Amino acid sequence: MLHLHHLANSRSFRILWLLEELNADYQLTCYQRNKAYRAPDSLKQIHPLGHAPMLEVDGRVLIESGFIIEYLLKHYDKEKQFKPADDNEAAWEAYTFWLHFAEASVMPPLVMRLVFTKVVEQSPMLIKPVSKSIKKQVEKSMISKSLTAILDMMEQHLQDNHWFAGAEFSAADIQMHLAVIGANAGAGLDSSKYTNILTWLKRCEERDAFKRAEEKGGRLRF
Repeated sequence: MLHLHHLANSRSFRILWLLEELNADYQLTCYQRNKAYRAPDSLKQIHPLGHAPMLEVDGRVLIESGFIIEYLLKHYDKEKQFKPADDNEAAWEAYTFWLHFAEASVMPPLVMRLVFTKVVEQSPMLIKPVSKSIKKQVEKSMISKSLTAILDMMEQHLQDNHWFAGAEFSAADIQMHLAVIGANAGAGLDSSKYTNILTWLKRCEERDAFKRAEEKGGRLRF
């Protein structure tokens, strides 16, 4: 039996979605974030790091979304639906690249933006103007330029590809989804500039497995 410990608004939604795509038999336990927007301490009783996702498999606790995705594909994707075959070199390279790109390149500036947003929200009134000014400077000098280059690259790729690995939906799309949700938070992406990304996002969220995952684990709100 697989047992997913799912934290609301977290990377663990990826695993919930993949489990639904695989039509896997699994148990689900959902957790809510605390007032500081952190995972509850109860998750540390399952794994010392207390990070979601956590997937219990045969008495072991697996962590890290990328690793869990690869584990599930190896052991449960018997028909090889969600990862290109090794002999399909172009699709395999695209799949592997975007699977890692999500965490290595897209998420760091998004997490930085989220952290500075929370710093401003939680700052005492006397120093809030200072924290807002710092956030504005970091956004301008570090975050915005980096994300623009990243999003332009993604937009160009999706101009020529239906999904991130090419013609077929794969786990790379599941991994990239959270990153796009984060980039689309707040004011949202410019629909005239990022048409391909937003069209891809809509395709993802129209999948039946995605809808089932949302019903069970809640909607992602970055």
